[in-house]
Amino acid sequence: MSTPQLVVHRDKELMAQAAAARLITKIVDAQASRGRASVVLTGGRNGNGLLAALAAAPARDAVDWARLDLWWGDERYLPEGDPERNVTQARAALLDSVPLDPERVHAMPASDGPYGADVEAAAEAYAAELAKAAWPENHGSVPTFDVLMLGVGPDTHVASLFPELPAVRETERTVVGVHGAPKPPPTRITLTLPAIRSAREVWLLAAGADKAEAAAIALSGAGEIQAPAAGAYGRSRTLWLLDSAAASQLPRSLYPPASP
Repeated sequence: MSTPQLVVHRDKELMAQAAAARLITKIVDAQASRGRASVVLTGGRNGNGLLAALAAAPARDAVDWARLDLWWGDERYLPEGDPERNVTQARAALLDSVPLDPERVHAMPASDGPYGADVEAAAEAYAAELAKAAWPENHGSVPTFDVLMLGVGPDTHVASLFPELPAVRETERTVVGVHGAPKPPPTRITLTLPAIRSAREVWLLAAGADKAEAAAIALSGAGEIQAPAAGAYGRSRTLWLLDSAAASQLPRSLYPPASP
């Protein structure tokens, strides 16, 4: 478990730009050292804001997009192409404008796909895809992601792990179906905390005054069942990227400058 590091930016636009620059550096470094990189994307306004900032960054051309694997932390179980799906939003923000290898874009199943309404079967299929992509050195059933990004909800949820719901209590499976999510739509697919913790680095994104209380709770030592964001951490680094509004309820002693 890595101790959280905090970086606070003036506003959400600057946060998105800085996070995009940081992500480019991480991808390029991983590709230089291992020949490939693996990133888990997040949806929501902050995740999509980061992708849009990356699309606009001149340095994006430093990335070898054909050697990048993209995964998702969660997905709304809706038909393919639905505007509410995270993958649909990611394609509009960035993915359709860069030369990715389609075989390395690992979208979660859609509700009109081969599993129909069976979200549990869809979750099992994604878990199997993760296991197939794991390398021997990963010592587990998911790849060791270079960076896994998560948006933090006002209720402290991350991915589709909501406080007190069964998915946040999962300790063995890497992907599960979610029923009755308090945020629509109610049916979703999500990585579990064990899968999230396989990442080298976990980045938690929070911008806006509506995220201030959630950030304060998650960083105050709360339990992961009541505050799922508190249970999201990386093997080597856990990085909270916030704007000043989201950090407004944190004591300044919590966020010394983090290294690049």
